[in-house]
Amino acid sequence: MRLNGLENIRSFYFIGIGGISMSALAKLLSVYGYLVSGSDAVRGEETENLAFYGVKIFIGVDENRKELFDADAVVYTDAISSDNVERKRAELLGKRIFSRAELLEIISRSFSNVIAVAGSHGKTTCTSICAHVLKGLSVPFTAHIGGEDTLLGNFHTTGKEFFVTEACEYKKNFLRLAPDVAILLNIDKDHMECYADENDLRLSFKQYCDRAKTAFVCADDPAIETLGEYATFGIRNALADYRATQLRAIGERYAFTVEEYGKAICRIRLQAIGRCNVYNALAAFAAMRSFGFDEKDIALGIQSFQAVKRRFERIGAYHGATFICDYAHHPREIASTLATAQGISRGKLYVVFQPHTYSRTKLLMKEFIQTLRPIKNLMIYKTFPAREKYDEEGSALRLSQLLGNCLYAESVFVLRTWLKTTLKDGDTVLFLGAGDIYYAAQYLLKELS
Repeated sequence: MRLNGLENIRSFYFIGIGGISMSALAKLLSVYGYLVSGSDAVRGEETENLAFYGVKIFIGVDENRKELFDADAVVYTDAISSDNVERKRAELLGKRIFSRAELLEIISRSFSNVIAVAGSHGKTTCTSICAHVLKGLSVPFTAHIGGEDTLLGNFHTTGKEFFVTEACEYKKNFLRLAPDVAILLNIDKDHMECYADENDLRLSFKQYCDRAKTAFVCADDPAIETLGEYATFGIRNALADYRATQLRAIGERYAFTVEEYGKAICRIRLQAIGRCNVYNALAAFAAMRSFGFDEKDIALGIQSFQAVKRRFERIGAYHGATFICDYAHHPREIASTLATAQGISRGKLYVVFQPHTYSRTKLLMKEFIQTLRPIKNLMIYKTFPAREKYDEEGSALRLSQLLGNCLYAESVFVLRTWLKTTLKDGDTVLFLGAGDIYYAAQYLLKELS
């Protein structure tokens, strides 16, 4: 069974296949009968998972690889530069070449109903919640998730009636999609190297909403208010079409009543920790109601969602101190995660933050300082550069120097010494960042234990 727009292609070669979003697309193509292979720089959890889908994985690039020569089409991520040897060889061979965003757009056209989730924060969680609702409703659907849902993973399929996916604003990739329902959770300064200014960023999000048949936007976000007239969801804004009221929390797990156009219609109790998830759940609820699904069935689906890996994930404990990892790498995300951690911690809160890219740290230096300075027990860990070259002014070391009230670590051994000599029963260690800090935390826990 071929996908629309890909009928004449039998095989794909992915460059950078181990990324969460890329591996999900690779799995999808494999399930739909395409032969898939690909390369990545290192072996990891996702490259291992792909083997179960019959995907052949290679570590390292090789412009003479047989699978590259034999493939009908080649797919690359935005992190792959134009001078990548495999990408250049594919061009010389005259292969059909797709960026990740281009392939996602083509795939989405094969589904009857497309739900896209955009925003500077919360996309992965909201996409996962939508997937859980569709699963609970027992409708044929496919989910393409930019993270690892603890139950569904980063890809799940039962059919082609619904397709739910993240709409990433990096390089304006989300403007390739034309969803039936668009969700916009928030707008914040991020990926600004791809935009002329903040106004360009806002207008791009507006274009994204206008490309959809129906758009649901957050009524509580000041940056969204000026975009135009769309259906809304929110907590504070009494005029929101879908509103969460009567919020109650036990251990940072929230319950709330959903009001639809001013009428209370159901009560939802979340398993996921954090107030931010009220917005994610409410957005998913509004999207599903637009398709006419029963409010109680939607609520049950939302309540079945537990967590996404690296989103306030408890990875273990050492001497009674809880280790938690969170993907937060933007000041706004960090502030939200800190509030959640402070709400559950019995003892002292220790924070290890790894900045993600030099450009983001440099652009938001003031915001990072404002958010991190109140933390009493803070360690700044070396920058995860991703695709960028070293920039001293945007480095983790520079951030630590400007903060002044923190420690700095270039290696996990410094972290191990710090934590081993300070942690006590009841304390919480919060590892923040979108880079390899997650694996550093897991290694630390193993070493300490």
